[in-house]
This record gives sequence, C-alpha cells and structure tokens, in this order.
Amino acid sequence: MIKKIKVFFLDIKFEHSLFALPFAFLGLILAERGMPSLFLWVWITVAMVSFRTFAMGLNRFLDASVDAMNPRTAARAIPSGQLSKRWVGVILIASALIFEFSAFKLGPLCFLLSPVPFILAAVYPLMKRFSYLSHFVLGSVLAIAPYGAWIASRGSLDLAPTFLSLGVICWVAGFDMVYALQDVEFDRRTGLHSFPVKFGTAVTLTTTRSLHFLSVIFWILAGYWNGQGVVFFVGILCAAIFLGRSHYLIRSYGIARINESFFVMNVFVSVGLLIATVLDQVI
Repeated sequence: MIKKIKVFFLDIKFEHSLFALPFAFLGLILAERGMPSLFLWVWITVAMVSFRTFAMGLNRFLDASVDAMNPRTAARAIPSGQLSKRWVGVILIASALIFEFSAFKLGPLCFLLSPVPFILAAVYPLMKRFSYLSHFVLGSVLAIAPYGAWIASRGSLDLAPTFLSLGVICWVAGFDMVYALQDVEFDRRTGLHSFPVKFGTAVTLTTTRSLHFLSVIFWILAGYWNGQGVVFFVGILCAAIFLGRSHYLIRSYGIARINESFFVMNVFVSVGLLIATVLDQVI
C-alpha cells in the first residue's frame, strides 16, 4: 500500500503543488491584509492539496488510454500497470471527500461553490479531444486557488482576487502551451487538439509571451486595487524577470531546457510573489 501511494504521488507530480499553493496563500494574505489565523492556513492547505490530488489523479485516470500510446507518457502508473484504475478511483473519491469537508469548514460560500473546480477538473482532460483552448481551462483550475482563499477569508467577491485570478489564468495557459510543444507530432497523429497543433511553434511562443505580459499587468492591477505597498510590486517585477528567463530558455534551447523553463522558473514566480507579499505586509 505504501509503495502504491508513493507511485501515485510521483505520477501526479505532487511537487507541482508549488505552482498553485503559493497563490492560494497570496490570495489569503491579500484578503486578510496581514497574517491569517492558523485555522485558515490549515484548511486552505488541506483544500488545495486534496483538490490538486483529485484533479491530477482524474487527469491520469481519464487520459490513461492516450498516455499508453504516447512514448513520453507510456511509463505513467496506469498505462504501465503499476496502478489499476480501480485503485486510483478510490484515491479520487477520498480526495474529493476531503476537499468537500475542507470547503464546508471554510464557510458557506466556499461550500456552495465547491462543485465548480470539480467541473473544470473533469473538462480539462476531455477538452483537448475537441478544442485547442484546453490550456485556458487548466489556467482556470489553478486560478480558483487565490479566489477560493479570498472567499474563505472575506466570504465575498471582489475585484482584487478577480485580477489576481485572471493573471493566473494567463500565466498557466502560457506555460501549458509551451509544455504542449513536446507532444505536437503525437497530438497531430492521434487527432488531439492543442494551441501548438493549431497554430504552430512560432505563433505559440509569441502568444505565450503576450499572455505572460498580461499576467504581470493583471497582478499589478490586483496589488493596486488592494492598496499593496512597494515590496509587492518589486515582487511582481522579479516575477516578470523569471518569466522572461523562461522564454529566453525556450527560444535559445527549445524543449531541451523545458524542465528548467516550465518547472524551476514558474516555481520562482509563484514562491517569489508569495514572499514579496509576506514582506510587504510585514514592512
């Protein structure tokens, strides 16, 4: 059992929680205008981790037949026979129940809206079968993190988390388009849709630069609307530099440096913005 759990978390790349979790905490700190209570820290973390486990597990579950045909993904747990669909299904149910309980603990509005991320998580892996816009669905899934944390704190909607979440949508959609460059030939052969398949590499890279520029603009608007200080905006400047570095790596080395471009630089973006937000509140 322990071995299977380890295989599962390796398969869903649990470490990629570093993309979304900092933005959840960022949304929470902006909403609280200071350090949140331990209660909010704990239950938002539980909600984020359980939902990401569900979403990535569902992705692997629904895409098992496609992954089996792709040489890049054939070694994943379900196609390679390391885990059964039934076993993964049990994990999905457990993760969904934990997420629902955490949403309930975080307040009535969080609980009322809790079906929305489940719907988006189910749409994302299926959408690439008929549309090249799946990257924006993935962005919407991750954008729930800061807005959900804001709702947990304030119990209401506002423009600041809206701008923050729009920035996340553009940021995630952009780097997911870059990630999709790895599978262009496979996607064409199997009839799957992605932005690179539809428009080609050159247009994709130009579009991702535009999307990441927009993400920086939206984050600036979020900070301005919420009355953040200078340190917050310095953090956004650093995030823009990291995004520029990721584009430089792809432009100079292609997908050979995609791990550094996709994972390392984007972790710097999310964690760096969180650190800047904390320092902004402290100072």
